[in-house]
Amino acid sequence: MTIAHALSVDVEDWFQVLNMAHVVDRASWQQRELRCGAATRRLLDLFAKRSARATFYFLGWIAERLPELVREVKAAGHEIGSHGYDHQCLHDLGREGFRADLARTADVLHAIVGERPRAFRACTWSITRRTPWAIDELLAAGYTIDSSIQPVRHPDYGVPGAPTRPYRLHGASGALVELPPLVLEALGRRLPVGGGGYLRLFPLALLRAGLRQAARAGAPGCLYLHPWEVDPAQPRQRLGLLRGFRHYVNLGKTHGKLDALLREGRWVGVGEALAQRGASWLANLPALRAAELLG
Repeated sequence: MTIAHALSVDVEDWFQVLNMAHVVDRASWQQRELRCGAATRRLLDLFAKRSARATFYFLGWIAERLPELVREVKAAGHEIGSHGYDHQCLHDLGREGFRADLARTADVLHAIVGERPRAFRACTWSITRRTPWAIDELLAAGYTIDSSIQPVRHPDYGVPGAPTRPYRLHGASGALVELPPLVLEALGRRLPVGGGGYLRLFPLALLRAGLRQAARAGAPGCLYLHPWEVDPAQPRQRLGLLRGFRHYVNLGKTHGKLDALLREGRWVGVGEALAQRGASWLANLPALRAAELLG
């Protein structure tokens, strides 16, 4: 069987990225130019051209202001997921804050498309050992799929010992399926190649190698990006050397690199990618307890 890989989009605007937090005050968001509508539609056009489907993880803040965009995404056959309300890391929200954030975002999306999201992705991969309670909160809110745990070592996020393929993550009241972003394993190391800055920075050969590795294991690879990454004309900010590099590197190349990948395989949303091998495959995924993985 040919494995379809998972395609996902974190729908946030250029000024909401964590790299901007030190120069863009949240109080100024309302006055900033919203550009993610046009950028998201550019992705929708590309996906339609390549017969690709995706999961679009919407910020509730964006969905409130661009409800027609959420409806367009849904009408085009894509899955609607939650990216939280306003791009706050879970360790900053705290457990009660995260619970409220999940409910607020789900209410916004339900009011627009008539369905509550079942797939979630945290701001900046912030389900980590600092937030071991997050899985129980997702289960309590009715989520069945999460894609928030980077199985790599990084100064800002990551759980280095986490599996690199889909697995079941058990909390106190049940289990959900965790789909990690794509990594390439080589020489005993894990290289994150699943999207974002890695998509823009690394040669496509590394991403292709990661996708082949996942397919050989019988599992979908998970690719992600953001609408602002296909918007090279976005307003520029003084972010400093490292943050500026992370945010702006190769913005003009994202669309072309993504197009090349979409031409080479079959791409579907996260839920569809996980369901393609059937219920028995899902039921027999490796199982871990959240308290042990994140404790």
